[in-house]
Amino acid sequence: MKNTGRSDYMRYEIKGGMMPVVEIILEAGESINCEKGAMVWMSPNMQMQTSGGGVGKMFTRAISGESMFRNTYTAQGGPGLIAFGSSFVGNIMAVEIGPGKEIICQKSAYLASTPGINLEIAFQKKIAGGFFGGEGFIMQRITGQGIVFIEIDGSVVDYMLAPGQQMVIDTGYLAMMDATCSLNAETVKGGAMNMFFGGEGFFNTVVTGPGRITLQTMPKSQLAAEIASMIPSK
Repeated sequence: MKNTGRSDYMRYEIKGGMMPVVEIILEAGESINCEKGAMVWMSPNMQMQTSGGGVGKMFTRAISGESMFRNTYTAQGGPGLIAFGSSFVGNIMAVEIGPGKEIICQKSAYLASTPGINLEIAFQKKIAGGFFGGEGFIMQRITGQGIVFIEIDGSVVDYMLAPGQQMVIDTGYLAMMDATCSLNAETVKGGAMNMFFGGEGFFNTVVTGPGRITLQTMPKSQLAAEIASMIPSK
């Protein structure tokens, strides 16, 4: 996972502080895919094309939390520059994807990618983990070959889990994990008093290694709940 430099696919640099952008340099004829509305500035020789990719792909993107349509930008007649901005206070991470290097991430995490990247639905194998684990029954599996730019809510904390090693995570704080990890949910321990009055909800997310997990320090849902609690009711 890189913040700056040149990957095997393109030159890019992640800039900014709490509201970052990723600035990408494309050679003539090179293309980059992105989520609808992600572009924030670009050189005038970048050509945009919007497509759905077929009913199947549009449906998959819709239920996995993304827009049904995707934009592709291509540099025309020479090198081009394009920047994609984060939609929330946090970080942008560049992740290289390839055989054996697939990831699973939260819905709406996808920002942009090289053309060889595929987004698929990742259903949780255990229904309890899906409905009560805080990450949703449907997550995104990112496969293919290339580089993908992922949005993280707040700051980034990484852990590498050994085989069988577990991490217990509060609702919404799991942003991304290697596809080799598994996810389930467990009830908050300590009985009904902890569950009802402990302020941590009824369930926690449990991730089991092997693989890397990426945690985020300020989930959108948590921030929204804090703001809502401060709004006076009528």
